[in-house]
Amino acid sequence: MRYKTIVLAAIATSLLTGCATLTQGFKSVVIAPEEINVLSGRIGGNGPVLVVKIDDTKYAHPQIGLEAADIVYIEQVEGGVTRLAAVFSSKIPDRIGPVRSARISDIDILSQFGRVAFAYSGAHSKLLPIIDSANLVNLGAQSQPPSIYTTDQSRNQPYAMVLRADLLMQKIIDKGYQVDRAKSVGWGFGKSMAQAVPISRVFIKWPAASYGATWSMSEKRWHLFHNNLINLSDTGEKLGPTTLVIQLVAISDSAYRDKFGAVTPFSQTIGTGTGYILRDGTSITATWSRESPDVGTTWRGLDGIEIPFAPGQVWVALTDTEPDFTLITPSAKSSPTK
Repeated sequence: MRYKTIVLAAIATSLLTGCATLTQGFKSVVIAPEEINVLSGRIGGNGPVLVVKIDDTKYAHPQIGLEAADIVYIEQVEGGVTRLAAVFSSKIPDRIGPVRSARISDIDILSQFGRVAFAYSGAHSKLLPIIDSANLVNLGAQSQPPSIYTTDQSRNQPYAMVLRADLLMQKIIDKGYQVDRAKSVGWGFGKSMAQAVPISRVFIKWPAASYGATWSMSEKRWHLFHNNLINLSDTGEKLGPTTLVIQLVAISDSAYRDKFGAVTPFSQTIGTGTGYILRDGTSITATWSRESPDVGTTWRGLDGIEIPFAPGQVWVALTDTEPDFTLITPSAKSSPTK
């Protein structure tokens, strides 16, 4: 942690037998270090954890509040499209959305964070008892007033629900709900010494959706593309993490369905597997391990040494398909940029 020291010079003057004697004393004042969020490694508090389910179809873009999330999970849902689980702790914006419904994969993803506040638009009737029994504070729209789950009149349903997160967090305080503060979920932050391959772009795909990412040298983060379109927030900011995690998981049919009868896929995030850690314009081949629901996911290189993430926002893409990388060749690295 970084400490700032302010040196204060105190000058005392005394007169002795007609001669002036100058005495200088120095006192050091140590200011408390800036707090670092354990989920993202960026400057910010480790406050209560809020997880919000967010639609990820083309009709939901541009999304609201994602630039403030510490972690964003990309999950596969019915029809092969994706949906997001955005995790907030260091900063919680006033508005987040558009909010959509929960899925069975969320239960395992959320359990590693402890008792979180869970915000979503609804869920299949068979899934609601599972959510109720999970170690979380169930704050779905079905039990909250329209002042908290608002409607954005500029958007079409069902892509218009926007969470007033500021009001929801105040209700948590007022009602005394127990929500855990951020804790480590398996990874740390710092400089990586793992063997890495320089890349200029990655393409991640699901049956009916895709994400791309290109490295921004000037911003030291990845710029995301959703279905080949630049991924923007409603403020116009380009969305993209400092560390992009591609976690290869088994995706299978669950016992649940959506309201149209389509089978809900389940992403297996407990166990072991392989994947890639993308940071600093490079890709690191890695393995992941998560022993049980209440512990986080650790990432190690092929040499068995833990891989630290780069401080900043983290996105985790849960997919069962190998990504496509565009490698940077030695000649391309030495060529001038036009």
